[in-house]
Amino acid sequence: MSELTLFKAGNVAIPDYLREGDDFTKQMAGSSGGKAISIEGGVWRMLVGGEEVAKNEDRSMNFVVVNGNPKVSRVFYNTTYVKGQSAPPACYSEDGETPSANAQSPQSNKCATCKQNIAGSGQGDSRACRYFQRIAVVLEGDISGNVYRLQLPAKSIFGKPEGNKMPFQAYARFLAGHGAPMSGVVTEARFDTSEAVPVLKFSAVRPLSREEFMVAKEQGQSPDALDALEVKFADKKPAGASAGVAASAPALPESFNKGTPAYAEEEAPVAETQPVKRASKKAEPAAPTGAKSIDALMNEWGTDDE
Repeated sequence: MSELTLFKAGNVAIPDYLREGDDFTKQMAGSSGGKAISIEGGVWRMLVGGEEVAKNEDRSMNFVVVNGNPKVSRVFYNTTYVKGQSAPPACYSEDGETPSANAQSPQSNKCATCKQNIAGSGQGDSRACRYFQRIAVVLEGDISGNVYRLQLPAKSIFGKPEGNKMPFQAYARFLAGHGAPMSGVVTEARFDTSEAVPVLKFSAVRPLSREEFMVAKEQGQSPDALDALEVKFADKKPAGASAGVAASAPALPESFNKGTPAYAEEEAPVAETQPVKRASKKAEPAAPTGAKSIDALMNEWGTDDE
């Protein structure tokens, strides 16, 4: 793959004094809609305002989860997804319990009793209404840089851990059980190659230095991070935005230097997402079987600040 960089001179980072951009550039690019990382097609894709500006085909990516929406949301599309086209969902729920007040066509008063939540309402035995959860992340090599939204489909959220590779909720329980804040560690997200569809599994890589942790905590409360967690869907492309315009694209971090430019739509319905049937709740151990304790991980990482 050819390298994709912002400047012809090569991999030159945007200086701190230029990172805010200006109103003129933002107006020329149209409303950005925020920055996001998509996993469509099993590829890491950097999106700005719904336009794909870079991609990376590595199997894993390291980042710091600086914030997350505690609610698992739901979304229902009544149209078939066509690549290159975007349409708002017919119905969605911010909290996974009741339809949003902004939903175009609410399907029920309660998500639990909705006809779109019945097995078989989607393809095969799946359900037409799908779970998702949004988190805000910064890349390991650019903790003070751009904050990205990462939307996790159901199979990346729920499920049982396999050693140190865990779905997101199991990973959060593992860290919480050992008193380690998620915003204080570098997290590896890796595509599960045993799955036919894009599914992420998570594991801890190293603890942040004290300085990195302070920056990560600030990033988690930034307007970009809070906006990344908000569940909202644009019903049409912003005025002035056009395919191929990437004027508002952020300086590309090292993780995306191998990417190639492409353009695609954000917020496409994820065909593979299927909600997990919730069985009767049982107490789960804080650390999954086969997972290393946080003390063991710390010993492997070392304790010197970087």
